[in-house]
Amino acid sequence: MSEAASKERFHYAVGRRKSSIARVRLYPGEGKITVNGKPSKEYFGGRELHQLTMLAPMQATGTTGQFDVVVSVVGGGTSGQAGAVRHGISRALIRFDEELRDPLKKGQFLTRDSREKERKKVGLKRARKAPQYTKR
Repeated sequence: MSEAASKERFHYAVGRRKSSIARVRLYPGEGKITVNGKPSKEYFGGRELHQLTMLAPMQATGTTGQFDVVVSVVGGGTSGQAGAVRHGISRALIRFDEELRDPLKKGQFLTRDSREKERKKVGLKRARKAPQYTKR
């Protein structure tokens, strides 16, 4: 099979966290992770925590080094984006092999973390902080 034909076969999934959305594609490969066209270490500024967050589902399933991961991520900050990538990789691994669902579920990688910033309310300074009360 040619290089171009093997690159066409991939497993696709979408991951979300906070206001970040990550579109993840897993290609058969040797473990390169590309985020928005850059290597993941360069994109996340070398933050080790974000690297560990992204790779956790692959380590839990023992698929580290089997796939090249290509990610397109938008919205939110770096922490939310890393969480979205983790969610996307987990969902793409299930599309690759349904038997990986159990270890991913035990590690809570399939749960969508739906916590988002609460909107500011009228008459308050922030979502819940009221102006300071003055007695006199």
